[in-house]
Amino acid sequence: MQIAENSVVLMHYTLTNSAGEKLDCSRDRGEPLGYLHGHGNIIPGLEKELTGKQTGDKLVVTVQPEEGYGERHDGLIQDVPREAFQGVDDLQPGMQFQASTEMGPRMFTITAVDGDTITVDGNHPLAGEVLQFDVEITDVRAASAEELEHGHVHGEGGHAH
Repeated sequence: MQIAENSVVLMHYTLTNSAGEKLDCSRDRGEPLGYLHGHGNIIPGLEKELTGKQTGDKLVVTVQPEEGYGERHDGLIQDVPREAFQGVDDLQPGMQFQASTEMGPRMFTITAVDGDTITVDGNHPLAGEVLQFDVEITDVRAASAEELEHGHVHGEGGHAH
């Protein structure tokens, strides 16, 4: 079966950045990643390149920022007063939190702590990065009615209810 909209795909992958540094690897978790093709469960550039592939196929996919996690936007970096973090005494760079924005909930990462000024970044950590995926398709099957209704894979490599 070829990968097409509404198919469940199981794949192993290794993700590296343009410097060749390993960022993530499904084999490190011991099981392939499962996703529902055509439902926005993975980044668009990778999903597009997997269309038409089948079990056993191996490929290397390079994804540019606009088809990955987007370009970095300086407007998503801002200084916030420490008092905005009520109840958190020890603020450190690298800490992440979710905040409500005009565009809905967004994850932010603290990038600097300077006295009472906390610098936060709302860009995805991989925004602006050229990404390379080394992929092996381990299984392709039709999605169940429940998976289609829920918009994600159930079972191995997917979501368990």
